[in-house]
Amino acid sequence: MSERTAPAAPLRARAEIDLAALRANVRALRAHAPGAAVMAVVKSEAYGHGAVPCARAAVAAGASWLGTATPEEALALRAAGLPGRIMCWLWTPGGPWREAIEADLDVSVSGMWALAEVVGAAREADRPARVQLKADTGLGRGGCQPGEDWAELVREALRAEAEGLLRVTGLWSHFACADEPGHPSIAGQLGVFREMVAYAEKQGVRPEVRHIANSPATLTLPESHFDLVRTGIATYGISPSPELGTPADFGLRPVMTLSGSLALVKRVPGGHGVSYGHRYVTPGATTLGLVPLGYADGIPRHASSAGPVLVEGKWRTIAGLVAMDQFVVDLGGDEPAAGAEAVLFGPGDRGEPTAEDWAQAAGTIAYEIVTRIGTRVPRVYVNEERDG
Repeated sequence: MSERTAPAAPLRARAEIDLAALRANVRALRAHAPGAAVMAVVKSEAYGHGAVPCARAAVAAGASWLGTATPEEALALRAAGLPGRIMCWLWTPGGPWREAIEADLDVSVSGMWALAEVVGAAREADRPARVQLKADTGLGRGGCQPGEDWAELVREALRAEAEGLLRVTGLWSHFACADEPGHPSIAGQLGVFREMVAYAEKQGVRPEVRHIANSPATLTLPESHFDLVRTGIATYGISPSPELGTPADFGLRPVMTLSGSLALVKRVPGGHGVSYGHRYVTPGATTLGLVPLGYADGIPRHASSAGPVLVEGKWRTIAGLVAMDQFVVDLGGDEPAAGAEAVLFGPGDRGEPTAEDWAQAAGTIAYEIVTRIGTRVPRVYVNEERDG
């Protein structure tokens, strides 16, 4: 991912990342879960914000864990000099187990094939692995099923621990519907998790951390906080669900502001087709502005004729289809200069749209809006210094 600390000249496009906002978000999340440690999840380049700078900012603000999906993401954090506890959970057979062990990562194990591979890697590395056993409490993705499967996994993990090949550092799971207030699966999963944890502990597992809470659970379900909460999208100042509340309701501030410089402003007559397929035709004489961002940059094509953009203090709407590298807005006769800023989304302080506005326009969730912003868009980091 391209990174800059300050632009030397106006950029075609930029994603400004406010690290002071990120640090404040981590502190707010710590306040929401005062009895638990905070894991800042920085998978997928920190949801599009840039993994290494965001990880450093999160740790500076008091996050005592970092979380990634893939082991490669976690190893990259270590290579960048990030100390402390880092957990990764999305493994496939033949993954870099030994490298993870030697980097002192916490690795997730959901079944017997993974346990066998991590034990083999620990023998090769001649040092114990740090293993967290994942329970499937109802999400139906990763994790070990309750009952006989869980009993076998716990038994064999304890056997390997007795041989000095691993240390069971955690027991964990993941909610399916924590972003839907009152959903019956929430209480059901909590009950199953407590039962699976109790069983493991009765057999002799002594975990350092037990955790199931994601961002929505951190914000709204204190009974789910246990020893550790995993905050993903909330770290970046985005509400995990409009039903739960706005970022401001939780003391959060969006971290990313996405903008581009108008590449062209021109007058056109009425009846003029715009972009592929002429899905938009000008209703009368007007001006068009060309924004040099497209679906190759992560602008959702589903937001064609709907995505909002702020230009010179006014909301505009995408006119016609989003193309690979650009889209057009109807400026309604206004004539900003080429190079004028077009703000796609940000915190909303200046009246600009937010990532949630774009999610509504594209029929998706705000997670996807920020995460999909591509590598052609430089990340420009501001407020990198720690708060006094």
